[in-house]
Amino acid sequence: MADFFNEFWGWYVAVITVLAILGCAILLWSQSRQKLKVDADGKVRDTTGHVWDEDLTELNTPMPRWWMGLFYLTIVFAVAYLVLYPGLGAYGGRLGWQSGGAYKAELKLADAAYGPLFDNYLRQDIRQVAADPQAHAIGERLFLNYCAQCHGSDARGNKGYPNLADDDWLYGGEPSVIKETIMKGRNGVMPPMGAALGSDKDVENVAHYVMSLSSAPADPIKAVLGKDKFGACAGCHGMDAHGNQALGAPNLTDKVWLYGGSPETIMETVRKGRNNTMPAWGEFLGEGKVQVLAAYVYSLSHPQGAGGEARARDARDDGMAAQ
Repeated sequence: MADFFNEFWGWYVAVITVLAILGCAILLWSQSRQKLKVDADGKVRDTTGHVWDEDLTELNTPMPRWWMGLFYLTIVFAVAYLVLYPGLGAYGGRLGWQSGGAYKAELKLADAAYGPLFDNYLRQDIRQVAADPQAHAIGERLFLNYCAQCHGSDARGNKGYPNLADDDWLYGGEPSVIKETIMKGRNGVMPPMGAALGSDKDVENVAHYVMSLSSAPADPIKAVLGKDKFGACAGCHGMDAHGNQALGAPNLTDKVWLYGGSPETIMETVRKGRNNTMPAWGEFLGEGKVQVLAAYVYSLSHPQGAGGEARARDARDDGMAAQ
């Protein structure tokens, strides 16, 4: 891609643009000079050769003058635009306008209008912001714009994308941790363990042992055989398989699965590993918006008001049913 960022391509675009405009102008000029050919008796003999109903002949006549005038105006407009605004390769235009500059100007106006609001939320505790109805509405719109593509509009995730409406967290569900996740992003890596465990049979046995930890249907003999082999996984998930939030290693004793809890899926995870990336939003959104967004995400698993616990329980049940 570096080849596209040199002077040649600027000149290339400029030349192509100028030639296209000149070509249109020459075509219009040539058509403007076309005249009808008539016989001595005054009949037009310049036709396209198309005849319908024996005597209905299509004449080869030039376009109307007013129509030609409109085309000439488009050429004049194009030339004026390219003189004033960017369009001819690297030439920036006499007015010095840039789309990036316009975007920054809009951001500056938005910061002037909404900056104090986000600064006010930034001074508050995230739990306090989560209880604010206005902040909740703003956070919801931010979530729908920037997070719903992966986590879903209802925040209940999808295969490979965590459910944010339950209370099961890879790195921890404290407000400060949620904010750090949004600000800096995460890069979760589950290394492939097929070679470390030995054979495919060992992988299968470990998968059944992992399933037995959450009381999922599993072959008891394979689970017993897989328990010893699970020691290779204990470095991240712990000997009790409760996970390690410092590493983002999930708890394997619950019924919450990021990719699914079937034997085939667990075996695939153990054999090939997983690699997930949560992008960092801090630089793009700014800390004030991240504060509000983190408060909204926190509120999804900590609903406020009457019936809040029931809604949280329903979200957890829905998340488990979706796995």
